[in-house]
Amino acid sequence: MHERTIRATIDSGIVEGFTRDGVHRWRAIPYAAAPVGPLRFRAPQPVQPWRGVRDCHAHGRCAPQQKMYTVTGVGRYQPMGEDCLTLNVVAPARTWEEPLPVMVFVHGGAYMLGSSATPIYDGAALARRGCVYVAVNYRLGPLGCLDLSALSTPEHPMESNLFVRDLLLALRWVQNNIGAFGGDPDRVTIFGESAGAHAVGTLLAVPDAEGLFAQVIAESPAAGMTGSAETAEVFAGRFAELLGLAPGHAAAALRTADPALLVDAVDRLLKIANAEMLGAFPLGPTYGTDVLPIEPLEAMRSGRALRVPLIVGSNAEEARLFSRFLKLLPLSEGRIESLLATQGIEGRDRITAAYPEYPSSAACVQLGGDFAFTSAVWQLADAHSVHAPTYVYRYDYSPRTLTWSGLGATHATELLAVFDVYRSRFGSVLTAAGDRKAARRVSNDLQNRWRAFGSTGVPGPDWPRYNTTDRPVLVFDRHSRVELDPHGQRREAWESFSLGR
Repeated sequence: MHERTIRATIDSGIVEGFTRDGVHRWRAIPYAAAPVGPLRFRAPQPVQPWRGVRDCHAHGRCAPQQKMYTVTGVGRYQPMGEDCLTLNVVAPARTWEEPLPVMVFVHGGAYMLGSSATPIYDGAALARRGCVYVAVNYRLGPLGCLDLSALSTPEHPMESNLFVRDLLLALRWVQNNIGAFGGDPDRVTIFGESAGAHAVGTLLAVPDAEGLFAQVIAESPAAGMTGSAETAEVFAGRFAELLGLAPGHAAAALRTADPALLVDAVDRLLKIANAEMLGAFPLGPTYGTDVLPIEPLEAMRSGRALRVPLIVGSNAEEARLFSRFLKLLPLSEGRIESLLATQGIEGRDRITAAYPEYPSSAACVQLGGDFAFTSAVWQLADAHSVHAPTYVYRYDYSPRTLTWSGLGATHATELLAVFDVYRSRFGSVLTAAGDRKAARRVSNDLQNRWRAFGSTGVPGPDWPRYNTTDRPVLVFDRHSRVELDPHGQRREAWESFSLGR
């Protein structure tokens, strides 16, 4: 396969990538200094300039996590390490008359797994349509998404919201450097899926994010992943206990602890939170802090969030994936009843009444998916649309192979359309049952709308803005359509639900 090298000059030096398949690629460009040694648990610092040319042909390390999550191919794993604060850039090889819109992707993974190097996140298809694509790594799990700042001491300070600070620094890097790759810093769209969608939604409530992006796309944002400083303190204490550390000495010990040991301890903490139904997820952003002063939904409702255009949506059968893998959600009658017990009898009855077949297994899976994802979409849309343009979708498309497998339009399947997987070798397997034309049509529609939104802030003239009167939702399917307040009873049932985190 013919390749040639391509160079760009950024504020820290010269980076060399390569050109292939109609796009320029640069991989593992550092946007921050390695957060190691005294910088562990600290806000990210700017990267030090280098001399000469930096080779950016290959992916670097991903954030420490369980090894099974780092698979990049058959028998291949991405190396892990704390020196992971890098990003990838993909730009069209052909020249354009004006700077291109920029699409910055934040990967998902429950704030404990994932990487910008995951093959599906390549981004070349989006770049070929006329944008500069950026995929960002950030610190995960115990080293970035578990708020341990309550354990901070004067000798060993530890800051909150480390991964949010990472994303802020990455977005400042984009503002300062994307012009060197043909991008327009005034037309930056941040988009993410699952925890990544939750992260980009959170950035709407971060005052320091003002001016760093113009649009936001949140694909299946997770619910219940933002906690108060008080809750974070409880989890930090439990984490120290799991490691056998006294609170006063924990900060010093954590500074030098083996990352694999910390990753294992977070897994145990997650199991405890799950089993005890603490009503909170240990990983994620903390509000009531300098970076995130106000809980994001409250900031949106009160008009104190950034008033930029937002696309937000979910998939028709979100939780089916979790009934097979990553068993993190309440999908059985027993787990659901434990969850709903926190709402009192009236709240429990209101929610279960919205699922007439409850407690059948299909109804439990639908309820669990709404709890974990769709309820967040409804809340975000209602809150943000009062103050800024908001567009809501539901992704229903499923090729027959996914339908027959029992997964359907489950969590993350819209990524197959966003990143043009249906045109790949793997995609041809998924569409082997006569779905190739439909899959490509849905992919074209979704990519064109994301591209239009990134360019103008409007995802097409036929997608009406969301409002709290008729609540229009664009449904992506074999034949896409607009529906008014689909599943209104389910939406209303979750309106007053609260985990009390």
